[in-house]
Amino acid sequence: MTDAPGPLEPLGSTGGPILDRPAFERLTTTHRRALKLHCYRMMGSLHEADDLVQETFLKAWRGRAQFDGRGSPRGWLYTIATNACLNAIKARSSAHRILEEPARPPSEGRAAAGLAAELSWLEPYPDAELPDLIDGEPGPDARYETSEAVRLAFVAAIQLLPPRQRASLLLCDVLGWSALETAQLLGGSTASVNSALQRARATLGERYPQGRPQQRSQPNPEEGVLLERYISAWQAANLDGFIALLREDATYHMPPWRDWYRGRPAIHGFFKTVWGNFAGYRAVATRANGQPAVAIYARRHQEPEWRAQSLHVIEPAYGAIASLTVYVAPLGPGLFAAFGLPPVWSGPQA
Repeated sequence: MTDAPGPLEPLGSTGGPILDRPAFERLTTTHRRALKLHCYRMMGSLHEADDLVQETFLKAWRGRAQFDGRGSPRGWLYTIATNACLNAIKARSSAHRILEEPARPPSEGRAAAGLAAELSWLEPYPDAELPDLIDGEPGPDARYETSEAVRLAFVAAIQLLPPRQRASLLLCDVLGWSALETAQLLGGSTASVNSALQRARATLGERYPQGRPQQRSQPNPEEGVLLERYISAWQAANLDGFIALLREDATYHMPPWRDWYRGRPAIHGFFKTVWGNFAGYRAVATRANGQPAVAIYARRHQEPEWRAQSLHVIEPAYGAIASLTVYVAPLGPGLFAAFGLPPVWSGPQA
């Protein structure tokens, strides 16, 4: 921290020694990834999560005299981070980010609804940034496992909740905090937290069976084969091969475009209108939100370079693709850096 003093510290207001710089840096290193994921779930934005984690650590450093070492440092940091998120949500124009505009019907054929860069779109989260299990496992009261609580569809669903309900659900049902602990963090009574939880669970229940995301199996060889076939279809510019990997009832979203599609025929109809826009594709496997993902580089006709074109997040189910979210320009290429990917392909050219 730029305003951090030396290692010798005076007593804090609680009578205990204030955290010195090495101890504080060890503390923040231990909890950084878990806090970033929490901020991402609250905000729906990878970039906002980065900023809010920095804000959390700055506030924690400046207020470290209030931490006496007898309480939980994890709870102390989550309190600061959650309140920082709630304040940030109040300050922005939209309280939530979306994968699809509410009440917009699926499109047919060419994308006619248009680009909507002005809307707040839910961003994907790199698996490389997920916390280690020792820091990311939920408490005993959690209703969701870590693997399901990071999925893109789950984060999109909780974005529909008002901010206080969102915080209550994340703290109680994802992290496993008690209603009493959550009430102490958010302010208010245990009854008010339980009421917020009840309403939040009811909202999720409208989208998921029993208020829970649909279960997805852990990564397995079948999923790996599906990913290989997906990459091969794109690199061979095989539209029919790509469409064959979709379930009949698959959905396709493409932030930041308003259009979305449901069903294999509709998705095929859209891709027929855009598949020939590029001379070819190169695909790189990655992972996002605990799901297989692919970064696509494309070469325009008459141009030599393969440039970042789109980031694909795949929801597999029973050996096929149940849902596909493709982040396209101008949003998609800007996400490559967060996944450790260069803007221009430098791999084999054949």
